[in-house]
Amino acid sequence: MRRNQWLVAPLGAVTAAALLSGCGAQDGAAAGDGKGVVMGISADVRSTDPAAGYDPGSWLLFNNVFQSLLAFPKGGTTPEPDAAQSCAFEGSDSKVYKCTLRAGLKFSNGHSLTAQDVKYSFERTLKINDPNGPAVMLASVARIDTPDDKSVVFHLKAPDATFPSKIASGAGSIVDHSEYPADKLRTDGKATGSGVYKLDSFTSKSASFSVNSSYTGKAKAKNTGVTMKFFHEDEGALKSALEAGDVDFAFRGLAAKDIAAMGAKTGDQKVLIVQGAGAEVEHLVFNMNDPVVKDKAVRKAIAYLVDREALVKDVYDGTATPLYSIVPAGISAHNTAFFDRYGGSPQPEKAKAVLKAANYTDKIKLTLWSTPSRYGPATDQQFHAIAKQLNASGLFDADVKSVEFGQYEKDIQAGKYGVYVKGWVPDYPDPDNFTQPFFGPDNVLANHYTNNEITGTIIPSTSAKADRTATTADFTRLQDIVAEEVPVLPLWQGKQYAVARPNVAGLQWSLDASTVFRFWEISKS
Repeated sequence: MRRNQWLVAPLGAVTAAALLSGCGAQDGAAAGDGKGVVMGISADVRSTDPAAGYDPGSWLLFNNVFQSLLAFPKGGTTPEPDAAQSCAFEGSDSKVYKCTLRAGLKFSNGHSLTAQDVKYSFERTLKINDPNGPAVMLASVARIDTPDDKSVVFHLKAPDATFPSKIASGAGSIVDHSEYPADKLRTDGKATGSGVYKLDSFTSKSASFSVNSSYTGKAKAKNTGVTMKFFHEDEGALKSALEAGDVDFAFRGLAAKDIAAMGAKTGDQKVLIVQGAGAEVEHLVFNMNDPVVKDKAVRKAIAYLVDREALVKDVYDGTATPLYSIVPAGISAHNTAFFDRYGGSPQPEKAKAVLKAANYTDKIKLTLWSTPSRYGPATDQQFHAIAKQLNASGLFDADVKSVEFGQYEKDIQAGKYGVYVKGWVPDYPDPDNFTQPFFGPDNVLANHYTNNEITGTIIPSTSAKADRTATTADFTRLQDIVAEEVPVLPLWQGKQYAVARPNVAGLQWSLDASTVFRFWEISKS
């Protein structure tokens, strides 16, 4: 999860007829004639320096301007060599990881990229340790050796089999040591990498990218460049720009009603709506120190009563799918622990029985805390729907309060809320990234939940297994524990959408579980 970027709620009403999957109309389309492409985006790029950026907009830039040792292939969740020719753990304990670089690597300024640049990039991120940066993802690094110009050896503090996935993300971006200061951020708005594109200009209104002639790697650009236009959460302006042809496609940021209206026009080929798999999730979170929901019986009763199918249908118009575990579908080891335990539809009699067994006789007063400014206005609507579901059982007297995000986060940290919403955008597509951050004394949910089996046995065990298929039993057990103890209640898993003019192709390759947006796959005819 980008630490300061929780999930924005899924795009709203889109008619089924309007949706085109990645394997539909655009799949196999002509690559175009190498024209430049203009992208409209509502999110901001908060940093052009990889030591500071830890948000979706910044990582979108990093994935296209910088190389990492490894990268996620389109449609895949297992990292493959990128700047590296090969990478592998040495020994059996997942504590030493060695990479050998490709020959002929160069930055966009013509400088050679060597093992020393790789070492410099990681040590720089850790040294700066920017509060809004990805240093937290590299915390397992003890030291880095460079025995020669093409070899990089990472020595880890503890076994970490997810290390390859971590360095395949934006956190693994390699910078030119001669252009980035070792102990402070680069602040000139420029970026020097060895990726498929180079950053030509960056302002508050737009960023322009051209194909990097010095790039050495597997990707082949299907356009001559990309321009990102920033709309700073102005949904109406983004819609108008798309309809007027000022942008070729929009990635997120359009209002539900606007997408529905655009979808209705697909018959006359005004726009195409491209849908892909998503790994973004949203949870109802319970503060385990709260006087009401610290009682597991209350949490279980809520789990029996929340109707995810209704939320997805009535609030999100089918642009999300019900989620029944903390590891989403499409990620290895996913199961349906909450469905298996609490069912897929409301079961008020079971909720009543669990509360009766805990000696509850009166309605339970409960406040659900929401924030629309981070997760979208539909979040409040969703919470009102959940409150209505709980109250309809006759077991709860629930209400909803909504707070702007800045105050919301402060109040969560202060323990003022009993029940609240959190979303999660993954850093990498491994079950570890949907579990490890949620447990322990400093978990990102700030709900005071700990479980000794999870933190003392399961997470250390899964972290040590380089063969990720060997972690399935452990992650299944973890999901089952969470379903039994209910420190969180998974609600839904988002889908990804891009809205494009009909002469744009290739967007499906940027809408997968890796969350990598690949400029080079996009073409315009």
